[in-house]
Amino acid sequence: MSLGEYDYEPIRGLPGALPAGETLLWQGSPAWRPLARRALHATAVATYFGLLILWELGNALYTRAPWAPALRISGILLALGVVTVGLLCLVAWASARATVYSLTNRRLVIRHGISLPMSLNIPLRLVETMALSRHADGSGDIALGLPRGERIGYLLNWPHVRPWRFSRPQPTLRALPDAPHVAALMGRAVGSSGAVPAAATPATADAAGSATPHAA
Repeated sequence: MSLGEYDYEPIRGLPGALPAGETLLWQGSPAWRPLARRALHATAVATYFGLLILWELGNALYTRAPWAPALRISGILLALGVVTVGLLCLVAWASARATVYSLTNRRLVIRHGISLPMSLNIPLRLVETMALSRHADGSGDIALGLPRGERIGYLLNWPHVRPWRFSRPQPTLRALPDAPHVAALMGRAVGSSGAVPAAATPATADAAGSATPHAA
């Protein structure tokens, strides 16, 4: 019998057994399609290749050039676009499959990593604020801001960080199908832990914890 890369986990998504007094409240994973669109920008890449094809065909029409070269180049661009978007979707699917968000009454654990499994532990007692972003497709993100002095690696934890926050990276639960429910549950757990965070605010906010990355 062969072992998978996460088969050694005593509890799925957690690097070790829960200590006495700690209970698991919720687990979830990103939805791969919203992750592909927003984190890997698959839609933008598809649009870019579509514009290149339209430019090539429009230029041939405008200059009255022979159609054969324009169609050949357009075919190449179409193939490149399909392959590129397909690879981005594959990465998003693999990333979503490898990611487990675990909320306990004491911490949030983000297990992620396609080839190198990692776990990011964020104690709830240090949470300050949370930011809930809801999207038109029904999914949402929950960004957690860290207090000064607490740092996580942006590249090490991508795409589970808030976009473009390089100086003070914010761990983020990405592409959640039930983001409002999770935000409410997390808010109650944070309150019970002794922290006094702001309520999850729309679009922008923070929630912090002493985030320590561990190899899973």
